[in-house]
Amino acid sequence: MTEPEMTVDELLALADGTRPEPADPSGSPRVVGMDPAGIEAALIRAAGRMAARPVGSDTDLFDAGLTSAQAVELVAELEHELGSELDLGAVFADPRPSAIARAVGSPGESAGDELALVRADLRRADELPFVGPPRTDEPRCLLLTGATGFVGVHVLAELLRRSDAHVVCLARAADDAAALARIATAAKEYGVPWNTEVRRRVTAVAGDLAAPRLGLDDVRWQALAAEVDGVVSVGAEVDFVRGYRSLGGANVAGPLSLAELASVGPVPLHHVSSLGAFNQIGIEAMDEDGPLARVDRLGSGYDRSKWASDVALQRARDHGLVVTLLRPGGIGGNRSTGAHNAHDLSSAITAALTRYRTIPAFRCLNTAPVDWVARLTAAAVLDPGSWGGNYHLVGEPVTLDDLVRGLTLAGMAPTVQPWDEWRSGILERIDGVAELAFLATMLRSPSACALAQASLSVPAAGTARARELAVRHGIEPAPGFDVSAQLRTLTAMDRTGLARLPGRDSTPHVAFDETLTGAVDSRPCTIALTLSAAGMHQLLTERRLDVRGTVECDLLPGGALTVSGDLVIRPDGGVPVDAAELRHPLMEYRLAGTDGTGTDWTVVAHKTARLGRDIASQTRTATVELTSAAEAYSGTVSFAPRDYLRDGVDGLRIDPALSARERRQAKAVWFAWFGGQVGRGLLQPALRAFAELWDLRGARDDGGSRQWQRGLR
Repeated sequence: MTEPEMTVDELLALADGTRPEPADPSGSPRVVGMDPAGIEAALIRAAGRMAARPVGSDTDLFDAGLTSAQAVELVAELEHELGSELDLGAVFADPRPSAIARAVGSPGESAGDELALVRADLRRADELPFVGPPRTDEPRCLLLTGATGFVGVHVLAELLRRSDAHVVCLARAADDAAALARIATAAKEYGVPWNTEVRRRVTAVAGDLAAPRLGLDDVRWQALAAEVDGVVSVGAEVDFVRGYRSLGGANVAGPLSLAELASVGPVPLHHVSSLGAFNQIGIEAMDEDGPLARVDRLGSGYDRSKWASDVALQRARDHGLVVTLLRPGGIGGNRSTGAHNAHDLSSAITAALTRYRTIPAFRCLNTAPVDWVARLTAAAVLDPGSWGGNYHLVGEPVTLDDLVRGLTLAGMAPTVQPWDEWRSGILERIDGVAELAFLATMLRSPSACALAQASLSVPAAGTARARELAVRHGIEPAPGFDVSAQLRTLTAMDRTGLARLPGRDSTPHVAFDETLTGAVDSRPCTIALTLSAAGMHQLLTERRLDVRGTVECDLLPGGALTVSGDLVIRPDGGVPVDAAELRHPLMEYRLAGTDGTGTDWTVVAHKTARLGRDIASQTRTATVELTSAAEAYSGTVSFAPRDYLRDGVDGLRIDPALSARERRQAKAVWFAWFGGQVGRGLLQPALRAFAELWDLRGARDDGGSRQWQRGLR
């Protein structure tokens, strides 16, 4: 039986002061009986050593420059200094030294206290002026917030790419030059173009979302109001452990200030909200025009702040302001570049998955890659016909089976665990793992755990209007789970040390044997190899197999070589090694080993594709070179077709940890990929020859050329 819908004010009145703070899952006891004045003084001293700006009694420590990780360090330092345990949750709930000191030994800030702040923020929306409709021309000058962040800088790139608009970017900085430098740094960090043309169309303005009127003086405020014909609100504090009081400035007061600015024109306001506004355990539906969660049942300050900004801007609509609400869910890495947000909860959980092969059970994941989210956001901003609607920016919903199947085929079969079991198991293993310090902070926070648990329990988000927008602008739907795109992101995370992809020492995902026999300098030679891939990621991103084996040849003075190295398929992308003969590289073995005398040898073998009827022999014959510091030999080796069928097809070995069904799937994926790569390599010489012939036809004398061109017409 569903509960009757209630108004926002009724919900707030019902919840005000009635819900106790959730228990700390870490079990840390609160400090009782300590002097609040002494705790406050100790906090100010310790925080002052870490913060970028001066700290006073009522300074928000995060506004002063502390990070969540530094907050954990601060509590640890104070516990050592005071000789007692402090409640980390109190620091995040209200990060002012005076408030933290008052909270010691008490139940802490209640949900009612936070909801009273929500009520006060919503009253600001009722004070917005009543306005008429904006012009519906395509915008020429846009104000964008959040361009120094992961999503915002991608939105900036899409706005510039898909329009001629000039973009004014508000960024928190000491001055305009420092603001521009922050945007440039974000662009470079996330692989977004930053060049002379981009710089020409971007103006940076130093400001502060959390400050009244965005921290701008009257002259700048009026100039912006007169110049821009659209406001794009992406900037927000994305922190899942901080309380509403700490987040409300940027996440609620900031969008309301932007609504005030947009009302001057009036011009449309496009606000990137969040599906976090629905993040309630037990919610039955998340439709674009449906009711949000009950605010008293949102477990984190972040979700409450996104709920409050969403509701406040819906009230602004009642005053005539055109407001577009864009609600992404989980935001994945860029499908082209692999760029990702390392300080995002989903990235942190993914990092733990790659190390420990476990994931928490979930109902449905509402996610989309950042490049798709940015492109759809730009489409809504630049299309007057799309203004004023609610859009859920998520791809096809991902079920638990979808994710497990995709990861299994990628060589990373995970174990699924209930949330509490998964959380406790991860916390036992990540102490001292620097790359997972962010996740450790999240999992020790009651607020972050409440947010994570709720997001794992929600249904698939309704996306009808977003799908229509995508179709209208020729944007392909975001896939629910794109293995190749996910692996590209994981590879980028692996390079930074955050993720750990399967490597040479992991159990092979797929493996098979290959024996090549022939002659080197007219002496018999046998190369017996085992080829394997730790996961599909190395095939898709590097086209590479791991190789181990032996080389036996009468020419080797120290006996058989034990070798290891790589087999690269279509090295250099298949660029011809001999343009005159149209020979293209098909495979290259790069091996190294040491013989019984201690001499180092390299073994390099090449398979090439060329025009001819002997396609079958091209795939099984290789030229080989054996080289040491003093000697070099060369020859040709090959394998018999029956040996390949026995070893490479019937003898294909799949990770035994997989189920029989998963092994069949993995085998099918392997043969499809390998056959496709070899087929493409064999086809390249013919395509090249056709292109050369076509060019020759166009290079006739003038008469013939003109006749040929007339024939085309």
